[in-house]
Amino acid sequence: MRALITGINGFVGGYLAEHLLTTGTWEVAGLARQSAPALETLSGRMTYIAADLNDRDQTLMALSSVRPDVIFHLAGQSNVPRAFADPHTTVQTNIGAQLNLFLGVLQLRIEPLIIIASSNEIYGMVRPEELPLTEQTPLRPVNPYAVSKAAQDLFAYQYHVSHQLRTIRLRPFNHIGPRQTEAFVVPAFAAQIARIEAGLQPAVLRVGNLAAERDFSDVRDIARAYELAALHGEVGAAYNVGSERAVSVRQILEILLTFSTHDVQIEPDPSRMRPSDVPRVVCDASRFRTDTGWTPHIPLEQTLFDTLEYWRSRVQEQL
Repeated sequence: MRALITGINGFVGGYLAEHLLTTGTWEVAGLARQSAPALETLSGRMTYIAADLNDRDQTLMALSSVRPDVIFHLAGQSNVPRAFADPHTTVQTNIGAQLNLFLGVLQLRIEPLIIIASSNEIYGMVRPEELPLTEQTPLRPVNPYAVSKAAQDLFAYQYHVSHQLRTIRLRPFNHIGPRQTEAFVVPAFAAQIARIEAGLQPAVLRVGNLAAERDFSDVRDIARAYELAALHGEVGAAYNVGSERAVSVRQILEILLTFSTHDVQIEPDPSRMRPSDVPRVVCDASRFRTDTGWTPHIPLEQTLFDTLEYWRSRVQEQL
């Protein structure tokens, strides 16, 4: 099958491409704004398309050249603090690009399955009695990124109903692992620990809200989930994908610190606090498990160790 992965140079896109290519059953094309693939492991193994999905003509040309059987639409602006700082660009990037994809598919009269990367952020300010979150939980987004993802999710449903596009909405909860940027909490911790170990910063680790509880999965398990959604998911459906376990950010930090021999002082950083934050989030992924057979394979401790090792190697490269 021919797969088109938008956002191929993003965190999840690279892992999904690597996973699909290992199966031997997928022909992969990747799309991003940059002129070349970010991962050396993908060089020469897939078709790379440099295009801007906010440009309708470029989007149409990309779709026409690949004519994919499945589109994994992962491209977008995914950082919450950046969304607060620049909500206009976040909305344009996330909603406009998806609409251009939909309009291009309709104009070309092709019928790919379109897997949309939604987000657990769309549920927003959930109440304790609503946990664990199901796909029927009301959407109450509390930041501009979440609002943009809720719109993407709803547009995917609307175009399925109104234009019979074959869409599936995947709602992954927090996913972490090597190669994630420091804009996110786990790599922000891991990178600081690695720099402290290398003597590049004082033994003070700056943190945001440690009390928040989230549902963390390994990005490599999430990459498998995207393929299983394409193979076994119900067209028109929305699926939560997560570990079904709530872990506090404080616990994440404590586990990471057990992998370091250095004593570290923890210091709150107001710049790392969100204007609005949800205290506790945990996923009910039973619908996705039932339909696809997916279960997470990689323990949280392994994910955190791998992430720290990645940042240790990155820091060593800078010495």
